[in-house]
Amino acid sequence: MKKFNIIIVYNYNSTKILMCKRKKEPYKGKLNLVGGKVEENEEEFNAAYRELNEETGIRKEDIILKHLMDFNYTLQDMQLQVYIGKLKKQIELVEEINELLWIEATSNFWNLDKFAGDGNIWHMIKYADNYKNELEL
Repeated sequence: MKKFNIIIVYNYNSTKILMCKRKKEPYKGKLNLVGGKVEENEEEFNAAYRELNEETGIRKEDIILKHLMDFNYTLQDMQLQVYIGKLKKQIELVEEINELLWIEATSNFWNLDKFAGDGNIWHMIKYADNYKNELEL
């Protein structure tokens, strides 16, 4: 099974969520959460921290991730693992490929013209909102 991760990163006071502007398909030009591929035989939390660091410069010391949920796409033999975390302090981001932006946490993530994921980002963030105040700093 192919495994991927996606990470909902709140800023240190939970008012903004980190997004990237996709430079390639799928969803080219739309805003998406950061994340990537879990390598074969890689521990899943390590993969989430690795992808987060590669794409944003956020280190394990800067954030504590929690595993929030999974989406299983049985016909595609694929799993999308969703993680959530809140930065311990304000940090300077380092872009790998995609432009990084802080988006207001109250944004309309259902806007399919602006956000990737066919509504899944809205669903993930709505669910994550239930737990954002429980995240450790």
